[in-house]
Amino acid sequence: MRHAAPGLGLLLGTLLGGPALAAEPADVPTVHGLALYGDPRLPADFAHFPHADPDAPKGGSLVRSAIGSFDSTNPFIIRGTPATGLTEIYDTLLTQNPDEPFSMYGLLADGVRLDPERQWIEFDLHPEARFHDGEPVTAEDVVFSFETLTEKGQPFYGAYYADVIDVQALDEDTVHFDLADSESRELPLIIGQLPILPAHFWQDRDFEATTRDALLGSGPYRIGEVEPGRRIVFERVDDYWARDLPVNRGRHNVDRLVYDYYRDQTVALEAFKAGNLDMRIETSARNWATAYDFPALEEGFVKRLEVPDGQPAGMQAYVMNLRRDKFQDIRVREALNLAFDFEWLNRNLFYGAYQRTESYFANSEMAAEGLPSEAELALLEPHREALPERVFEEPLPIEHPEEMRPRLARALELLNQAGYVVRDGVMTHLDSGAPLTLEVLLFDSQFERVVQPLLQNLAKLGIEGDIRIVDVNQYLNRLRGFDFDIIVGSFPQSANPGNEQRDFWTSEYAEVPQSRNLIGLSDPVIDELVDTLIAADSREALDTAARALDRVLRWGFYVIPQWHLGQTRIALWDKFGWQEPFPEYNLDLAAWWVDPERGAEIESRQRNR
Repeated sequence: MRHAAPGLGLLLGTLLGGPALAAEPADVPTVHGLALYGDPRLPADFAHFPHADPDAPKGGSLVRSAIGSFDSTNPFIIRGTPATGLTEIYDTLLTQNPDEPFSMYGLLADGVRLDPERQWIEFDLHPEARFHDGEPVTAEDVVFSFETLTEKGQPFYGAYYADVIDVQALDEDTVHFDLADSESRELPLIIGQLPILPAHFWQDRDFEATTRDALLGSGPYRIGEVEPGRRIVFERVDDYWARDLPVNRGRHNVDRLVYDYYRDQTVALEAFKAGNLDMRIETSARNWATAYDFPALEEGFVKRLEVPDGQPAGMQAYVMNLRRDKFQDIRVREALNLAFDFEWLNRNLFYGAYQRTESYFANSEMAAEGLPSEAELALLEPHREALPERVFEEPLPIEHPEEMRPRLARALELLNQAGYVVRDGVMTHLDSGAPLTLEVLLFDSQFERVVQPLLQNLAKLGIEGDIRIVDVNQYLNRLRGFDFDIIVGSFPQSANPGNEQRDFWTSEYAEVPQSRNLIGLSDPVIDELVDTLIAADSREALDTAARALDRVLRWGFYVIPQWHLGQTRIALWDKFGWQEPFPEYNLDLAAWWVDPERGAEIESRQRNR
């Protein structure tokens, strides 16, 4: 369904400086993509993403590891443990160029119309779009997907799309979304990220129940094999309806994507070295420095890459659960922060590979530094009485003693101020008589050696700490019920944070099972700062709001920040090809391919395949 150029009424209203008239869809041009600020970098007639090779060969397989187990092929619901890689079978309305900070281009959508006042957005679907069973993808499927995911899916979807007030199918291939007056610049773009599900497939199925069926999508891959808890295989769809679209040309080249499940990362590493896996993204600095000295690498069959990562580092941290009374006192939380010795870990366990994470938006312009700017103060001053004075009076990064002895001395002072004393070697609350004990919940034994030094420092303060390692399913169940003291959690950030921040930090999601508000934050000040960030109408306003939010979160000592690395470490059997330079913002493995000659040679060298 096509629409005309902007109408005279809208044009005159703008020229005369009066209030903008509500634009009718017929008055809004249809475009090929959207950018958060300005226009998309690539023109309407672009042939392919710059990092993709349109002549890349098809074929071969990519076998990777997953950790733990799975019992479901539905990744959208609270129940069950979903298999890895399931998004490969679904298309979205728009798709992102990994080489731009936040620009979206048409995938299922052949064209997009966005109201200049951002009160609505419309998508024209490709008439040739098809699910894997040959049924067309229609506007009714989009409506079904939105309503089903926001009403029956994980809490994330309700938070992400909270400002969509209505969605309608105008005809078979045109869908219209009405947007609340939230001023969220990213909302139109993230609507484009909505995975589109087949309404006819789910008509007689319970969407909220776990399943092991090969679910139906319209994407570049379909589910080929399911061995619950052991393996899932995705097969490239030869007649994929969108294979020749510019956003896909030169991508989705590998015939079979396989995820084999292993108990933990140690076993998975050995499987890679034995040739049972093709690729490994290495998260352990010790492994990267010491574990790849084996014959296949020395003989040139295996290679290692370090790919720069242009995204903000986000926050990986020991997350304290505010739903536990012992973490309610900010002095206790700061004392626990003081007991963490990053420099010792980096020197003795990490081979100096990491940087200490100070900010929730580390490695970006959104990280707060020094004292609040005038623009930040404009957001913070209305909440002065509700915030610690240090937010206004002390610069960031937070200054703590560097050496551990004075750090622990300061931690002891804070604990005493919070009403704790050491009795018979045990940190005990004066009023209740309860000892201060902590349990760190893990699902991977690889992290145990990293946690032990923290617990040893806490023991010097009389705090008894314990590590509980459980299987992945039990871990996820405990997370869903927020049944933990401390976990190792992460809050990933993009270059353009927005609606997902609600799920991370706001009161509405503090008690919603499986929300990403792991901390249990319920603070009106933080709620308002998140709303301000989402409504930012310029890059400057977004950065300011992010810095103000970052400042408040950091002075709350809700987590013990860990570390980050500005690159992705990849070990692989040398059968893959790719085009450089890599995209600036996201690693796009979909643009890689298996070299037919090297693939045959490598696979003859790999064992047990």
